[in-house]
Amino acid sequence: MAKRAEEDPRLSLSGSPSPLFRPLPLGGLSLRNRIAMAPMTRERAPGGMPTDAMAAYYARRAAGGTGLIVTEGIATDATGCFGDHVPRLFGPDVVDGWRKVVDGVHAEGAAIIAQLWHVGAFAPSMIGMTDGARPVERISPSGLAAPGRPFGRTMTESDIADSIAAFAGAAAAAQGAGFDGIELHGAHGYLIDQFLWPQTNRRTDRFGPADRTRFAVKLVRAVRRATRDGFALSFRLSQWKQLDYGARLAETPGELAAIVGPLAEAGVDLFHCSTRRFWEPAFPGDDRNLAGWTRALSGKPAMTVGSITLDVDFKAPDGKVHASGVGAHVALLERGLELGWFDLVAVGRAMIANPDWARRVRDGDAGDLRPFTGAMLETLI
Repeated sequence: MAKRAEEDPRLSLSGSPSPLFRPLPLGGLSLRNRIAMAPMTRERAPGGMPTDAMAAYYARRAAGGTGLIVTEGIATDATGCFGDHVPRLFGPDVVDGWRKVVDGVHAEGAAIIAQLWHVGAFAPSMIGMTDGARPVERISPSGLAAPGRPFGRTMTESDIADSIAAFAGAAAAAQGAGFDGIELHGAHGYLIDQFLWPQTNRRTDRFGPADRTRFAVKLVRAVRRATRDGFALSFRLSQWKQLDYGARLAETPGELAAIVGPLAEAGVDLFHCSTRRFWEPAFPGDDRNLAGWTRALSGKPAMTVGSITLDVDFKAPDGKVHASGVGAHVALLERGLELGWFDLVAVGRAMIANPDWARRVRDGDAGDLRPFTGAMLETLI
């Protein structure tokens, strides 16, 4: 388990101690602050095996003051792997490799959770990337990557049971490697999200859209059974999909409540609410973003994410610090924390550019943040 660091001294713009640097209890953890590293696919794990370079990459962000590391997506089985260089949590010898990653992060005082990922009816070529995986028949709720885009085949109930077992097995392996918890990737149009979204779930059985949380709830319960008490369980959700940025998982707060309520009851500790721009309201007539609404409707802690201290949208190749200034973003984050809209903030591309993002913000040096460029994705730095 991660160590607790001494309280950070930074003050908010109002002159009071910044809520970004307050400790947070989460499941069986005590996080040293409210700053997380967002999960970002790097594809630097040949054959799916974690490497020493990956261990150093994550440990560097922990040393930079981050309280929680969320790993890049990790494959739970061969049917749902994004590519051959995406890390995995199945097969021989993989746990020992992950133990090096976990130990390095813990040595720097941060916690780390493994994001478990199955892509469902999806291939990298659909978003202009090279398909790096060995040929495999893709499976999904209804054989749809998006409305009107058939891909692969529809899952049988046996496939569903196998997938749930694979997630549970990966969670148990993560705990064996020393991770502090796992995150279920239920966002962006991948397998779990394909069950949640009626546009890609056209089933007529018990896993159909009439009970669209059934698959996800069963996953949560299976992970709970496979792991010990105190093992943190996060669930990532989003409105947008890789193949449709304008998609809406929930059109109203009531629809969102019908999704997050059963998941919270099943055992989710944290909802990681993925948006492309964290400052945008989730529903008309209210300033709260997706994390704010999710926290209010679920009663569980929530984490916000989306272009923090950047001025370009997700997927843009380059980006400098937000045009209105880092201070404006930090102030918005502090306000959301103070109002209880969310409990954690996840920083992505800005933390690739600045492994010490948390320390810079804490020490008042955020004005000197390095701009993110696409070239930074070429190596693990």
